[in-house]
Amino acid sequence: MLNATINLYRNAYTGLNHRMWLLAVVMLINRSGTMVLPFMTLYCKHIGYSTKQAGIVVAIYGIGSLVGAFIGGKISDRFGFYYTQFFALLSGGVLFIILGQMNTYFSICVCTFFLSMVNESFRPANATAIAHYSTSENRTQAFSIVRLAINLGWGLGGALGGFLASINYHLLFWVDGFTNISAAFLLIWLLPKVSLAQQQNLSHGKTTAVKAKPAYADKKFMYFIGLQLLFAFCFFQLFTTIPLYYKEGLHINEFWIGVLMSVNGILIALFEMVIVFKLEGRSPYLRLMTYGTVIMAVSFFALNIPFMHGFAVAVLAMLLITIAEMVAMPFMNSYYISRSTEGNRGQYAAYYTMAWSAAQVLGSTAGTQVAYAAGFNNLWWMIGAVCILTAVGYNYLYVKK
Repeated sequence: MLNATINLYRNAYTGLNHRMWLLAVVMLINRSGTMVLPFMTLYCKHIGYSTKQAGIVVAIYGIGSLVGAFIGGKISDRFGFYYTQFFALLSGGVLFIILGQMNTYFSICVCTFFLSMVNESFRPANATAIAHYSTSENRTQAFSIVRLAINLGWGLGGALGGFLASINYHLLFWVDGFTNISAAFLLIWLLPKVSLAQQQNLSHGKTTAVKAKPAYADKKFMYFIGLQLLFAFCFFQLFTTIPLYYKEGLHINEFWIGVLMSVNGILIALFEMVIVFKLEGRSPYLRLMTYGTVIMAVSFFALNIPFMHGFAVAVLAMLLITIAEMVAMPFMNSYYISRSTEGNRGQYAAYYTMAWSAAQVLGSTAGTQVAYAAGFNNLWWMIGAVCILTAVGYNYLYVKK
């Protein structure tokens, strides 16, 4: 039994080239400092702003992310993913530190917008880099190893963030900023430069990007993006309304909220690669997204269980949403990358990232407003219903072929 388990893990992690592993190390360093966003709503309330105002700040982060994703995709296709990643990490790190020094609501909103715009321009470039360093056979595995690094970092950052928030919220901004800056220089140090010609596999002076169709012309992809908007709308409650509910509805303090948030990342780090290895090729990507989204619906419904202790409810819901994430999200990247080419991959990644950013705007605003007006229990029923609707959409897209 032990040998079988060891072999399973060994097989799940083999087949990736060393550059993918180095990119994962960069992401681990970067995400180990990710602690501002999960605690942003609590930070705003800590310095005297209302739940509604806190939701607006997170929504502004989403608006900036939307702009940054579009710009990042364009820059990545035009100038290459290599330096786009570097400048996004470096500038984002500086802006995290600056944001922590802002002391008026207006300045916090303005700085949050520019921070998110710069910070999120990294994501389309990073997705293009992952696709470049991987092959069609191990692409899901490549995205998963980076997700593993992100979530392991998230687990460490969440736990450390809860500890730092219990001491001084401003420490979150300094740590997040310095890990961003460190990741930027680590990327340059560890990974050799990739030119635009190498990125797009150019030969004989011909540009494949000119021949590539724009992403918006792919109707099935655009339908998929609509479903991503709904999925992410629900998923982003994990970073906005769920921490608020843990504190205000279930009366869990910041330290244990940080621990619960870290459970998500740690479980993904332990099990996602194995799950991807077992599921890859055994079921169509869209079907796996369907299954995962149904599980996510159950996780929100579980928050309304009346007969369990509050902390037990929080643990159960976190376990379920983590399982949903592991079943659905690794295959989303592989699905849209498979529909792109080297010349328009940044566009596809940009639209995908923009869907998540738009969902962050809508999810944080609508979620906090519904919680404020109608109560958390009604919010969870509504979010679960949206998950079910999204699962039906994924299944329809699969059946439609």
